[in-house]
Amino acid sequence: MNWQAWATVAVVAAMAVALVRDLARPDFVFLGGLGALLVLGILPPEAAFAGFANPAVLAVGALFVVAAGVQQTEALGFMDRALFARRGGGGAALPRLMATTALLSAVLNNTPIVAMLTPRVQAWGQRAGVPASKLLIPLSYAAIVGGMVTLIGTSTNIIVAGLVAEAGGPVLGLFDFTWVGLPVAVVALAYLALAGHRLLPGRSEAPAVFEDGLRDCLFELRVREPLAGQTVEDAGLRHLGEAFLVHLRRGGRIVPAAPDEPLAAGDVLAFTGGAAMLQQLLERPGLEPAVEAGGAGPETLPLYEAVVADTSTLVGKSLRDVRFRERYGGAVLAVHRRSERVEGPLGRLPLKPGDLLLVEARDGFDRRWNARRDEFYLVAPRRAERARPQPHKARLALGILVAMILAIATGAVPLLTAAFVAALLVIATGCLSGQQARRAVDLQVLVVIAAALGVGQAFVRTGLADVAAGGMLAATAGLGAVGAAVVLYAATNVLTELITHKAAAVLMVPIGLEMAEALGAAPAAFALVVAVAAAASFMTPIGYQTNLMVMSAGGYRFRDYLRVGAPMSLVVMGVAVTMIWLVWL
Repeated sequence: MNWQAWATVAVVAAMAVALVRDLARPDFVFLGGLGALLVLGILPPEAAFAGFANPAVLAVGALFVVAAGVQQTEALGFMDRALFARRGGGGAALPRLMATTALLSAVLNNTPIVAMLTPRVQAWGQRAGVPASKLLIPLSYAAIVGGMVTLIGTSTNIIVAGLVAEAGGPVLGLFDFTWVGLPVAVVALAYLALAGHRLLPGRSEAPAVFEDGLRDCLFELRVREPLAGQTVEDAGLRHLGEAFLVHLRRGGRIVPAAPDEPLAAGDVLAFTGGAAMLQQLLERPGLEPAVEAGGAGPETLPLYEAVVADTSTLVGKSLRDVRFRERYGGAVLAVHRRSERVEGPLGRLPLKPGDLLLVEARDGFDRRWNARRDEFYLVAPRRAERARPQPHKARLALGILVAMILAIATGAVPLLTAAFVAALLVIATGCLSGQQARRAVDLQVLVVIAAALGVGQAFVRTGLADVAAGGMLAATAGLGAVGAAVVLYAATNVLTELITHKAAAVLMVPIGLEMAEALGAAPAAFALVVAVAAAASFMTPIGYQTNLMVMSAGGYRFRDYLRVGAPMSLVVMGVAVTMIWLVWL
């Protein structure tokens, strides 16, 4: 290998270490790796940044919008009735949950499906007395294997198909993945239903599901000029129903909240009660948050619910101690504690694991801090702040989805064209607003894919793909195409568990195509090996985003994924390689 090849190996190894040790966000890691290859002269700019105009990247972005339109119109509302309205314990509901999730993941991006179902599954588990830890890993795994069934089920399949076509290979259609993905999904779900779920922990200490009607919150508001001079009773702060004015804080003094106590500008009012009342009081003229979010100006910022993790630096400290606004980029308006009523000044209250903070912050607060599971178990927008669903457009959204699938299945138009037009129709028909569409597109995912495509170009240009393919073929000499497929699968799957499925697919497709050419085998066969192996992330929470999404909600530990996922990985590999051998080799 020349020095460029060795340098590429070093860059990829450094990226893997950064990802495994969580030194930075994945998109920053991949952009950094791409920048290093540019500076070293291994990649020219046009090759490094070609991924940002790749049809696969654009198609994934468009599919985010389509999936959001279907979700926003509650077109999948029937799932609540089908999954959670029937009687029966977890054993009866689990097969229904997994089968429905897998079916939907075959035609919609699986990430929003898991995001939509996670709180519903938690709430149902609480009502039925089934720990969420028995349900959420199966939910994630069902979404993963369901995504393998069709071209559009997961971004991994789209990336693989795009790379194969770019290399001059066959065009993989919507159902070319079904020959492998469907048997894999059926066997994997059977394993989970019959044996796998028994390996799951039965923990009950996972964070609770918090609905809009939070009770016993402690929150504080500041008096502004319109209310200054009025008494507590005249200001309408006596009989609030769902909240109680505890006291006033004025210049460091605690003042009883007597009905005839006059209010002064700058007074801080301490309330205990429902979070819904906090939002109502914020709409009144003369009241504002006691702590400003910082740089907000006159605009109204979204509210987020953040559950304090037991490893958080907040534990045992107050908001003032950690300078929450400066450090976290938001203002805590209320604190809710499940086991007790919280009292005292909000800024000086020592926080505990599991405390729910109602945070006012700019857009993106949830995306930023959901990536830091050491600080918060879960960060989610308040339901009252989310856009109002439009169920009257559910049929329209489903019609657009079905039309898109038919267009792709029949080959009438390319994938990107069908997905882009469908996304435009979702916006044009009002199923989704332009602002909602922008929020639906996960830019971090698209940047990771585009940057990984650039790094993959370095594999091809430096000859690394040829060297790696030659090494794998030498290791499987005499074992034929099936032996080579097993080794390729194992290598791709290990890479997936370390550096995410998208990057693993990008790096391994060129190697798989080189192996196919050397063996005289069908390129599609080895491309499908990479597609399934890259998506089959069951042993760690970091390989696939849905695994990470359910980790905190289910109270899982790293070893839980390994215990359940290791046997499942072997089962999936056996079924996948067998089907590829029967159909393609």
